[in-house]
Amino acid sequence: MKAQPPHRTPATATRTSPSPSPVERFRRGEDPEWHWLEERDDARVQAFLEATNEESQAWMSPLESLVERLYHGHLARRELAVHGLRTALDHYTYWSETAADADYPVWWRHPNGSPEEASIFLDLQARATAEHHYLELGDMALSPDERWLAWTEDTSGDERFSLYLKALPHGEPRLVLEEIGPELTWAEDNTTLLFTRYDATQRPDSIWRLPLGEGQFGEPSLVLREDDPEFWLGLGKTRSRQWLVLESASKDTSECHLLPALAPQQAPRCFRPREKGVEYGLEHRPGHFYILHNRNAPHFRLDIAEEDDLTPWQPLIDHRHDTTLEDVEAFEWGLAITERDHDEAQVRIRIIEFDAHHDAQRDERLPLPESPCSVMLGDVPHFDSRRLRLREESFVMPVRWLEHDLDNDERLVLKSQPIHGNLQPSDLCSERIWARAHDGERIPVSVVMRADLAGHPLPTLLYGYGAYGEVLDPWFSVARLELLARGVAFAVAHVRGGGDRGEPWYLAGKLEHKENSFRDFLAARNALVEKGFSDGERIAAYGASAGGLLVGASLNLAPEAFCAAVLDVPFVDVLRTMENPDLPLTTAEYTEWGNPDEADARKRIRAYSPLDNLSPQPYPALFLQGSWHDSRVPYWEPAKLYARLTEMGTARGPILLRTDMAAGHGGASGRFKAWHDNARQDAFILWALGLANKEP
Repeated sequence: MKAQPPHRTPATATRTSPSPSPVERFRRGEDPEWHWLEERDDARVQAFLEATNEESQAWMSPLESLVERLYHGHLARRELAVHGLRTALDHYTYWSETAADADYPVWWRHPNGSPEEASIFLDLQARATAEHHYLELGDMALSPDERWLAWTEDTSGDERFSLYLKALPHGEPRLVLEEIGPELTWAEDNTTLLFTRYDATQRPDSIWRLPLGEGQFGEPSLVLREDDPEFWLGLGKTRSRQWLVLESASKDTSECHLLPALAPQQAPRCFRPREKGVEYGLEHRPGHFYILHNRNAPHFRLDIAEEDDLTPWQPLIDHRHDTTLEDVEAFEWGLAITERDHDEAQVRIRIIEFDAHHDAQRDERLPLPESPCSVMLGDVPHFDSRRLRLREESFVMPVRWLEHDLDNDERLVLKSQPIHGNLQPSDLCSERIWARAHDGERIPVSVVMRADLAGHPLPTLLYGYGAYGEVLDPWFSVARLELLARGVAFAVAHVRGGGDRGEPWYLAGKLEHKENSFRDFLAARNALVEKGFSDGERIAAYGASAGGLLVGASLNLAPEAFCAAVLDVPFVDVLRTMENPDLPLTTAEYTEWGNPDEADARKRIRAYSPLDNLSPQPYPALFLQGSWHDSRVPYWEPAKLYARLTEMGTARGPILLRTDMAAGHGGASGRFKAWHDNARQDAFILWALGLANKEP
């Protein structure tokens, strides 16, 4: 039986003489689906969004003191002055520093062995404050001789980037190209830079080479073009620095092309032609390529091919039903492999060392600090390095960086994220429980809370994503401490459609199986109540982007399961978006959601698309967030959801819409504004959970 959340409206927000809502002011007989909101150049659209922002601000006004307490409490808990790890390349050592009052980092370097000669080579804080209200760094690439720096910037949030070049260390930045993709890669000749360009739908459909001579770039020339609208191009270089890898990929198929890193003027060579449904990626050690692929191996396998004969692939690590091979990194001594255990939903790093005959002399997994946790290989640029950098964190362990010495297995903690204040990581506890889905599948659910409150049903924030095979490994959040300190439990539903239990877990939550994601999310919610972790009347949901689709569809199925929800840049107008191939990302996502030109796919999408399944139900209080420059989920998707729900008038609480008119899909680019935006959402959540007056 579903819990009945109470209707909560703060007395301070009640109006005796309500003024006309934005819906009443702007509807004026327009189409019932509110599609006119898609007309960006229509003056009424901005007027509508400004009015909803004013309405949202007015409703939030009684909570502003809470927003400020959350924001400043967050700042007091974290170390604001941040120093990045130092990384030595061939000639210089590099690191970043972010001042306590700065939004963006400053990048430094010094000659190896001469720290007293440190100098700034890129000051993002100065660029942001002097030139732009919004700034997002796309990519930063050093030439192999470390004489040139190239980087890409987005200054509006629409993910269209400009390319800059600077002679190091003190040259002036020069704008080279505009309206390109974010990715950059230098060839090993020190004079050729590769970059991507977009087509009309903002799909990276081509790779170009840019020659550098006498400090000036020449005319770019085309290297590779991808004509299939479902595929996009990406760039990379092997750690051996011998090959440039140009990858063309859709959501379920990939194809790699090779360029000699010392001879980038050559035509790219296809490693193996694409085969529908087969994904593969490459790594390289002199004499051999390593191919991570899923041909007849849904959890992926690792094969090896001779560098001078790419045709025969020989097995190196066979397919296993209980483990997914997620990544492989090649070094002079062997391979570092990322594996995921399905039963534990836990990732591990596996080390394989080879002798001169390519026989494995060592095959072991590196230890974990706890389980579940996140662990990943950090930046290790040198091919011969025997000291690996690892990044570890969990729901109760702040991020820490370690150095693992392969020669003696000693582990040195290089840096740990300090936490200040009255709630320390040691005061928290985390558990992994399992929910039973509608079809009997076991769904992992992670929960973190104050240890002294364990064993009591708590007000809970349930988070979900469930798309694209993305994994929700445990992560530590300083901002989350403000909720935990006030007695909130934070839970994560690892639903099908994500990648938490391997590739089949992803496949079981996409296309014709997409409804599993929504059912799993509701099963996770119910399991939290049944197992005594959560107060059934005080559970809020959170979803961003495709997670907004997850939460939105779940609300249509069970609107009374939650007392509130936050939908951040939510993908909720699924059918109409997928029917428009001119929008960014649409064609590339046919393999994720389906092509509505096909009758069966259209019927499936129509059956769950949140906007297409609204009905006069008792929806919970909603906080909707959009961004004017968002090229992934246009601002009009949350705006139309707001308009239709408000017009329907059956919600149990307020429906709020806030549109950031200066940001893109990722929200505000500066860290302080982003933290303040987070505090605003958390204030709404605490109000909905009945904790607006609760202090930590």
